[in-house]
Amino acid sequence: MSKLYIVPTPIGNLKDMTFRAVEVLKEVDLILAEDTRTSGKLLKHYEIATPSQSHHMHNEHKTVELLVQKIKSGTTVALISDAGTPAISDPGFLLTRACIEHQIEVDCLPGATAFVPALVNSGMPNDKFVFEGFLPVKKGRQTRLLLLAEETRTLIFYESPHKLIKTLAHFCEYFGEDRPVSVSREMTKLYEETIRGTAKEVLEHYTAKPPKGEIVIVVGGKPKE
Repeated sequence: MSKLYIVPTPIGNLKDMTFRAVEVLKEVDLILAEDTRTSGKLLKHYEIATPSQSHHMHNEHKTVELLVQKIKSGTTVALISDAGTPAISDPGFLLTRACIEHQIEVDCLPGATAFVPALVNSGMPNDKFVFEGFLPVKKGRQTRLLLLAEETRTLIFYESPHKLIKTLAHFCEYFGEDRPVSVSREMTKLYEETIRGTAKEVLEHYTAKPPKGEIVIVVGGKPKE
């Protein structure tokens, strides 16, 4: 029986790839990639010739059992996502759980993930925090926001650029216009920026200057009375 490696990849800057991650990807028998075209650029950059195949949210339910059997038969597999650590708002949880259930060893390497530097860079309390990932798009969104409005710990969200203004407007409505917000955009990339202020101030900023790129939002928790 072989094992499954969970391998983080850079969220933007290719230099954030670890030596160990490169070594593992060169030594395994197969790389599971969220998008082989995107990952192909990274693999080429580090001269990694290991065969790869797609493993994404649209096919993972169908392929998990086959992959488990492949690993049990002796194939060493590495799972990567397009950027960051697999299974954090990306495919990976189902395969990891299945491997554990089948007593297959799982080894998760440390490495890049977007929300940790965004949290630290926000200047908000980070001794306790809640990672929410992406909010529901429609069904359940209001219910979730009403629940989170009472949360006293720092909140972390992922958001796409075309939904950022809507989400910030909802924060103003449900959390209050004065709630502290920090938006980190294009982290580790050339045009990286972090905008901090109240929910209202950050909303006004991005209403005037529509955002681009990957986004992490950090929101202060409800003040304790």
